[in-house]
Amino acid sequence: MYLCLIGMALFGVAILVKIFYIQNVQGTYWRSMADSLHTGYVALDAERGTIYSEEGRMLSTSIPYFDIRIDFAAEGLRDKGGKAFKDNVDSLAYRMSEVFGDRSKASYKQMLQEGYKSKDRYFLLKRDVPFNQYQEMRTFPMFRLGKNKGGMIAETKSKRINPFKLLANRTIGLARENSQSVGLERTYNEYLKGVTGKRLMRRIAGGTYVPVDGYDIEPENGRDIITTIDVNMQDIVETALMNMMVQNEADHGTCILMEVKTGKIKAVANLGRQPDGSYWENMNYALQVGEPGSTFKLATVIAVLEDKYATMNSMVNMDGGRWQVGRRTVFDSEPHPGPQNVTIKHAFELSSNVGMAKLAYQFYSRQPNNFVAHLKRLKLDQSTGIDLVGEGRPVIKTTASKTWSNTTLPWMAFGYEVLISPLQTCMLYNAVANNGKMMKPYLVNSVQEYGQVVKQFEPTVMLDSICSQSTLKQLQAMLEGVTIDGTAKKLHNPYYNFAAKTGTALVANGNRGYADKIYQSSFAGYFPANDPQYTCVVVIKNKPHALRFYGAAIAGPVFREVADKLFAIAVERQKPMQATMQLDTLLALKNGKGAEWKQILSTLQLPIRGALANNSWVSAKVTDRKITFQQVAQTKGAVPDVTGMGLKDALYLLENAGLRVVVKGAGKVKLQSLPGGTKIGNEQTIVIELS
Repeated sequence: MYLCLIGMALFGVAILVKIFYIQNVQGTYWRSMADSLHTGYVALDAERGTIYSEEGRMLSTSIPYFDIRIDFAAEGLRDKGGKAFKDNVDSLAYRMSEVFGDRSKASYKQMLQEGYKSKDRYFLLKRDVPFNQYQEMRTFPMFRLGKNKGGMIAETKSKRINPFKLLANRTIGLARENSQSVGLERTYNEYLKGVTGKRLMRRIAGGTYVPVDGYDIEPENGRDIITTIDVNMQDIVETALMNMMVQNEADHGTCILMEVKTGKIKAVANLGRQPDGSYWENMNYALQVGEPGSTFKLATVIAVLEDKYATMNSMVNMDGGRWQVGRRTVFDSEPHPGPQNVTIKHAFELSSNVGMAKLAYQFYSRQPNNFVAHLKRLKLDQSTGIDLVGEGRPVIKTTASKTWSNTTLPWMAFGYEVLISPLQTCMLYNAVANNGKMMKPYLVNSVQEYGQVVKQFEPTVMLDSICSQSTLKQLQAMLEGVTIDGTAKKLHNPYYNFAAKTGTALVANGNRGYADKIYQSSFAGYFPANDPQYTCVVVIKNKPHALRFYGAAIAGPVFREVADKLFAIAVERQKPMQATMQLDTLLALKNGKGAEWKQILSTLQLPIRGALANNSWVSAKVTDRKITFQQVAQTKGAVPDVTGMGLKDALYLLENAGLRVVVKGAGKVKLQSLPGGTKIGNEQTIVIELS
């Protein structure tokens, strides 16, 4: 018992001694440890879903980046007097300097040694390391020993990129924090962002945190969005708009391409001029409301024809392009010489403001709200409801509006004193193309998770019919007439027809009013006219006092370029025999070598007509929509006839004949200073002009 008592006493004394030692000798160390051993969960961001084009190309995706840290208190780095660190520090510093090139080997070595001496458990080595460099870093000396022995800690984060950069940039949008996202990134954020995970972190000395292994709640990745956008069409639209914007130094512009039958937005470009003169997708101009100008005349004609006050063959007097209404005067933007008493159809084709104002005033001045009722039925007083945040609110005045006056009605008839967006204009014209059925525009086909559709979006009909079939046929004839006998006849294509309307509106410039002569050029229509596939609307706001500003001269060529390229693509996809009917739209015919023409025709699977010997030179032309060839004789010692050839073939023949060649222009040879067949003198020079 005494021995037990003595043993217990000694054990108690040992405990007291240990307590005294811990509190007084090791007290500072353990107090710092007590302060540091705090844990808490931090959020782990989910990998954001990818936005794809309709054909499966990435439009917006997340790329992983890494912050690389080192735990210099890792057991493997401290064993045997830090042998693993000392053996690898030189090689690691060398590889870091070699791969990143931002510091010298000596600088990296010094940084690593300072971190090792401080026993930093969360030492920051490198920020924002891309995936390929991260993979390479895992093979570096010391790091390849593994996490526990090498001390490497990699923290993953992601950066959002748009692989196609400018293309549809504003529509796709940007993923930002604090609800600052725009475009599809914002509209479909709930699907794209996924579910945030959690990671248990332990606070260590110095106020930093390190992860606790085995206590992660993994995040759920975001879902993918499959859009209606076609990258090739978007490129065509963006390029056509950009060319005109640069050429005319315009302020901003938009071009919308909609699929007629479904309402799918296949492409939308929004370009704004930057301070340095370049252009970028800085705002979604397709959704901004403004006075539409003459493209709005379609709505006026719908009202008049639908109420059966007139037909397209009824007469209206344009009064020389000038008509007084109260104290204001309606002017036509372009002079219209010739007969002034014309059909409504021709007044529409000539885009006569006077003609449209007279129709509205004549038939609706006593009950103007009847005219307004037609506009509301056409959904022009409502936003389109497209799946993008930020669509402007349209303004359609009524007699109850504070700014209504006796001139409001006639001015509304030609697109002033109303505010609608280019997308609303597109929706209206698309309804005419779609046999009266108005479709809701939309940008997303489906939401997918690991390739499986979790939500499908279908075409939505907003209005079964915007008007009667008799009215519709007249509208289609009038729109097609604009490109044949109207303001857009210079844009007419002999190989396919399109139906459209030009627009030119004078735009106010803040407090300066209309003094700066800023015009908005617009062009709205669909193609091909006999079987509409796409509706396209182009709106461009020009610079002050621009020399060219009419809709047919500025917006029209953009429409035509888009339509031509899409039509050519459609023809190319048809059967070879169908393609032969459009040869002169597809091929820039030049005279050349028979063997090369054989290869071209064989590739296009087109039949060969005429003599095409491999070594012969032939002239090619389209006759009755068929390619025919005729052999071009080349006499030895005489000047070759290179008219109609491309520069490559012309140089080949002329230089081989011993001539010095001077070239002017570009294209194919239009003129040659020495006619074909002329005898060649010594060191003779020939000038060829290309056009």
